[in-house]
Amino acid sequence: MRMYDIIEKKRDGFELSLEEINYFITEYCNNNIPDYQASALLMAIFLRGMNERETADLTNVMANSGDTIDLSEIPGIKVDKHSTGGVGDKTTLILAPIVAACGVPVAKMSGRGLGHTGGTIDKLEAIPGFNTSISRENFIKNVKDIGISISGQTGNLAPADKKLYALRDVTATVNNISLIASSIMSKKLASGADRIVLDVKTGSGAFMKTLEDSAELARAMVKIGENTGRHTVAIITDMDIPLGRAVGNSLEIIEAIETLQNKGPEDLMEVSFELAARMLELCELGTIDECKCKVREAVTSGKAIAKLAEVIERQGGNKDVIYDYSLFPQVSHKFNYVSQNFGYIESMKTDTIGIASLELGAGRETKESSIDYAAGIVFDKKTGDNVVKGEVIATLYTNKQDKLEKACSLLDSAIQFCEVKPKAKPLILAYVDLSGVVIK
Repeated sequence: MRMYDIIEKKRDGFELSLEEINYFITEYCNNNIPDYQASALLMAIFLRGMNERETADLTNVMANSGDTIDLSEIPGIKVDKHSTGGVGDKTTLILAPIVAACGVPVAKMSGRGLGHTGGTIDKLEAIPGFNTSISRENFIKNVKDIGISISGQTGNLAPADKKLYALRDVTATVNNISLIASSIMSKKLASGADRIVLDVKTGSGAFMKTLEDSAELARAMVKIGENTGRHTVAIITDMDIPLGRAVGNSLEIIEAIETLQNKGPEDLMEVSFELAARMLELCELGTIDECKCKVREAVTSGKAIAKLAEVIERQGGNKDVIYDYSLFPQVSHKFNYVSQNFGYIESMKTDTIGIASLELGAGRETKESSIDYAAGIVFDKKTGDNVVKGEVIATLYTNKQDKLEKACSLLDSAIQFCEVKPKAKPLILAYVDLSGVVIK
């Protein structure tokens, strides 16, 4: 088999066989195929596309290119959740304790962030002492003992995806549905769950900017899951404004704690509780309405926050942070960002707000960058709210006083005003399963 022939075949619009896809991934990971040939094939795929079978095969081969997690010794149906990411997206921190409190095992492997704010693992490491680098044996044992464990991804989980993504990033071949879907789903398949719930974000703060593109990506990932034996569903959620009011690692943990105590922002509670209910539904705990009732009961009874305390303690963290926020890392500077306008907030460029939080220290510009766990932004006002001149829109938290001016300038450009209250948009825009897309 020759790489030249595979490139030529896809260039001319033909379907690649499983053997050809496997050859490409295996030999590229073994450094037997040069970057220029891999780039040529990626561009051919970008231009010519892949069908459902090719996309599923690519995903499976990438999933098996390194370590895979065997969860079979954990009793019951194992369900995983993945979000395509967004500003203020801390739903995993909320839904994992809820689902575990409802009796469904949560074996969650999450990643770090690169960009606006940290990933789930970075946020958890804002809790003093919390250990996200536990052994696989302890990871499994925790789930069997207390029903939940949250760990960082192994360095060799779907290594083909890591290597290919780095190449796609510099060859203008990122934005292809088959390549995006296989990248996301290869890591989900390698993580060992039986069933998968996807939260596909859409809007200014998301990778996919339109509902149509988000629906196409959701359909592709659902089909991959189903074609590889994992029952998969997706919801499409709005990311035209930050989710919740907090952007930044310890700030988002605090907001997650308050949400688990039934005191969180309405938008964050709505999305998190919907995702948790979908996970319970996939695990056959009842209809979606029955599962929503179970989620609410887990929160209002205190079982969910107790489960969070349990996993914090189990993984070496100080569970007292739930009751004493001063135990989190603190900043030396807090600054009130006030309105220079009268009227309603018409829109918020969420990606720009993410960059503002990055300037304050909440995210990473490179993989080597360090995160300031205490830095970030907490909004008092969001899209649709009425504001008068001089009123506080947000509080900025940072240890970099020299970055405040830049962050404020970014917020100036991100927040647009109007005279008439804008029409509210739904948070949950669509539901996607194998039968198709249902617009809410």
